[in-house]
Amino acid sequence: MPLLPGTVGLAGLLFWAGQTVNTLMPNATLALAQTEGTAMWPTSGLGVARYRQKRYISARDVSALLDYHNHIRASVRPPAANMEYMVWDERLARSAKAWATQCIWAHGPSQLMRYVGQNLSIHSGRYRSVVDLVKSWSEEKRHYLFPAPKDCNPHCPWHCSGPVCSHYTQMVWASSNRLGCAIHTCGSISVWGSTWHQAVYLVCNYAIK
Repeated sequence: MPLLPGTVGLAGLLFWAGQTVNTLMPNATLALAQTEGTAMWPTSGLGVARYRQKRYISARDVSALLDYHNHIRASVRPPAANMEYMVWDERLARSAKAWATQCIWAHGPSQLMRYVGQNLSIHSGRYRSVVDLVKSWSEEKRHYLFPAPKDCNPHCPWHCSGPVCSHYTQMVWASSNRLGCAIHTCGSISVWGSTWHQAVYLVCNYAIK
């Protein structure tokens, strides 16, 4: 029996440590190249890449997602001195599209998950905007404590004060400044044992610069 119409999310969080940036990035670059089988596309203006094929997410949705993420990142309390400004990454978006079209409600592909953070959202029912798909991620902020007692680097969900808040921590992780998302409508997809029809599936991938 299908679940009631609504939106649910799933987070796969990768915490980037500053001292591992130089060693992680070549692997992330290689993983993206292996996933998509193509070279990186150049970017132009405001961190949004030039498109060379049919778009799988509109320019309007790209701007909305970037604006929303940067708004949430700018509103963290206490303020983060090292918070990076998030920009669009076309390769992350293409890898997100490749996964979204599989219509599998799980994180993937597995070879990419070691190097890239990922948030998922799916909606059944009347669709309004892409921001509606990500609001539930930022709303997890109310369950998040920083700094956690005797810990200046809390890792959700272990230091949450309530339900898992790893969607939120993925959005505001200071050094994670690249974002690429894709939207796909799945004719049929299994979500926690229930079958959803004509579900709007959003996949967002995150990485450091």
